Amino acid sequence: MTAVQGTAVDVPAGDGTADAYLAHPADGAARPGVLLFMDAFGLRPRLRSMADRLAGEGYTVLVPNLFHRHGRAPLVDLPELIDPGARPELFERITPMMRELTDERAMADAGAWLDWLAGSPVVAPGPVALTGYCMGARLSLLTAGTYPERVAAAAGFHGGRLATDAPDSPHLVAGRVTAELYFGHADQDPSLPREQIDRLERALTAAGVRHRCEVYSGAPHGFTQADTAAYHEEGDERHWSALLGLLRRTFPHGG
Repeated sequence: MTAVQGTAVDVPAGDGTADAYLAHPADGAARPGVLLFMDAFGLRPRLRSMADRLAGEGYTVLVPNLFHRHGRAPLVDLPELIDPGARPELFERITPMMRELTDERAMADAGAWLDWLAGSPVVAPGPVALTGYCMGARLSLLTAGTYPERVAAAAGFHGGRLATDAPDSPHLVAGRVTAELYFGHADQDPSLPREQIDRLERALTAAGVRHRCEVYSGAPHGFTQADTAAYHEEGDERHWSALLGLLRRTFPHGG
């Protein structure tokens, strides 16, 4: 692991300025870019530590506050450990922000994140990789389909509603994806039932997308997030192995 520098940055976005966290190797050299899409609990120490771990592997990682229209992070007061008892009150605050982050807004923002990475001196030229968690997994897939020429790889973990019956379901972008995809699904996740897992697999296969979708046995929704009661150490380590493998295949001479 290389030494890492982490800084708070502001990123111009369509509706103003978004706060974000940037992590990269401390030598300041240009490295492959990774865009990390947060879960609903937002930009916080856990996600910064995840970005730092990726940076330590040789990548430049941007973690934007996706709820920036509502203010700078943190937007809700989170307990040290987010357990089931805390969730109802937290989601009273979070759910309206999630609903207001429409696909149109989210993809306009994604273009801004990609533009910022492309202009950063610590990001190597060329397409970047994406990784997303919970709601971020959905955005990772949508971004890969919306900006195919700018995304070389995309991953999503314990994502929900990836392949619904809705006309705007994320899986419908499969035909536009050129990146390699990886999805690590939570076992028995009510937000992604087996029928959606199968529908996503069929869509990616039919579109000829290079991909792997795996169900992590025993891992609950949110299994990568160590500041929640859903954390599942085995699933989290499997996620790191899969994600780093994807990045190394994508950037064989960097990272």
